[in-house]
Amino acid sequence: MKKFKFIAVILAVLLIVVFVLFRNRQKLETKLAGNVELTPTVSVSPVERKQISENLSLVGTITANLDVMVVSETVGRVEVVKAQVGDHVSAGSILVQVDDELKLANFKTAEVNYEKSKKDLQRYESLFNTKAVSENEIESARLGCKAAEAQYLVAKRQYNDTRITSPISGIVTSRLVDRGTMVQPGTPIANVVDISKLKVTVNVAEKDVFKLKTGDKVDITTDIYPGITYLGKISNISSKSDESHTYRVEIGLDNSQENPLKAGMFARLIFPLTNQKDILVIPRECLMGSRRTPQVYVVENNIAKVRDILLGTEAGTYLEVLKGLNEGEIVVTNGQNNLVDGITVKIAK
Repeated sequence: MKKFKFIAVILAVLLIVVFVLFRNRQKLETKLAGNVELTPTVSVSPVERKQISENLSLVGTITANLDVMVVSETVGRVEVVKAQVGDHVSAGSILVQVDDELKLANFKTAEVNYEKSKKDLQRYESLFNTKAVSENEIESARLGCKAAEAQYLVAKRQYNDTRITSPISGIVTSRLVDRGTMVQPGTPIANVVDISKLKVTVNVAEKDVFKLKTGDKVDITTDIYPGITYLGKISNISSKSDESHTYRVEIGLDNSQENPLKAGMFARLIFPLTNQKDILVIPRECLMGSRRTPQVYVVENNIAKVRDILLGTEAGTYLEVLKGLNEGEIVVTNGQNNLVDGITVKIAK
């Protein structure tokens, strides 16, 4: 008897729960029917053909025209530092001076020996013309003069190397030694860059690199100077790709005094391609999914249907359609998130 009562209680509870759920569902459906429009409204645009001037837009890095790390070619202690970071130096100007006492002594000795050997050779040649000396003696004098000349040139170079100079005109961006520093051949001294002219380097995909040629003009913009456009020219196109199958392209440009650029900045490059194409296009906002699996909604008789398409190039706010759509068809530009395949839609006026 107790078991029968327990089962009856359970059934009664279940009936109450089902009744409450049914009533709540009716209320919800009534509310939705009174507040939500069952037919979604969408904005549309026709598929059309346009004459498009092709542009290639890429981001590159600005580099200095010349970027030189000056190194020591001598051994010794730095006695004088003549260049500071930020200084503009001319080609041949001294950056640091290394102790030259011994090098100067060797140079003067070699110079004296060279001058003496030249005079000795002149005297031997005069005597040789009068047959006063043998051919072996004049040949020995000539060889001695050449050896003295070689020693003189070596000593002169070693002495000159104590004055470490800049090989280019530019700005000192770093100095790596101070007074008292011991340097060896190969020790880095300073970095000097020439930014009077600049280069912009960019990697271009193999499908686009054959559209470019040396000498083509390039429009260059930066985020630093909005609205300012610099004019550059392609100076070099690599003949070999990297591991990513892209080709290095260099664009040269003159730096601006009014709006100067610095090495290491990013720049937007716009390559104006000469060819125009008559292509089938849709607005960019039509696209659903990714460019690998692009889809759009096509409206026919107020019915929205999903259509797979194949895309080509980008042309501003338009996308080229290679396959999947025909000219004049209507595609949805706004409201796709509320649609499912085959739904009835209302086109916004």
